[in-house]
Amino acid sequence: MAQSPTVVFVHGAFADASGFGGVARELDAAGYNVVAVPNPLRGLAFDSAAATEIVRAIDGPVLLVGHSYGGAVISHVASAVDNVVGLVYLAAFGLEVGESCVGVQEPFPPALLSTTSSPTAYDAPGASDGPDLYISREGFRETFCADVPVDVAEVMFATQRPIALSALTGEATAAGWKDKPSWYLLCEDDKAIVADAQSFMAKRMGATVLSMAGSHTAFIAQPVTVARFILQALTAVV
Repeated sequence: MAQSPTVVFVHGAFADASGFGGVARELDAAGYNVVAVPNPLRGLAFDSAAATEIVRAIDGPVLLVGHSYGGAVISHVASAVDNVVGLVYLAAFGLEVGESCVGVQEPFPPALLSTTSSPTAYDAPGASDGPDLYISREGFRETFCADVPVDVAEVMFATQRPIALSALTGEATAAGWKDKPSWYLLCEDDKAIVADAQSFMAKRMGATVLSMAGSHTAFIAQPVTVARFILQALTAVV
């Protein structure tokens, strides 16, 4: 029998890998190995290189799953290693070469994130230049995770990981979705990446799409539904 792929999660901005816990438990119960990459959020080239080394060290095929900014990262990883068999984007950026996370959104209505996030007064540690970005307490739940309980959102706010602004403005140098099968979870109520922008990226990459009512982190609120979607991808690439 063919070796089952390892599922490698790459988180995005304002979060860490713990958000994948519910989905990871479902996939583990289904018999799949799961790895959640600690994304540095310092810059697209740096973050992609860090994730690439982790994926390269895995023995066997890999299905990459990226959330938000993590989508830009997995697109680079898929172009750099040979063991990636597919990509799953969870309300994530699927960039073309030369695009940035900021630039690809410009033709669409601005997301709420544009008004609820703010830069630090200091340069982002470890980034090439410019500040870090955080989401404000007042806007965090509505912007990022409107479908989780208030107490959960409070913890997510307190533990949010900042992203260097330069990571969001850095231009992609690879588009791994051009050579690998892709799946896209489109979150209709997303206030961080508007649904129209998600739809544009999903259609451009020719992805298999699941559209669902949910926030930017719908995979936290609805882990069973999202795990089933990832299992569809796993079945298809074996």
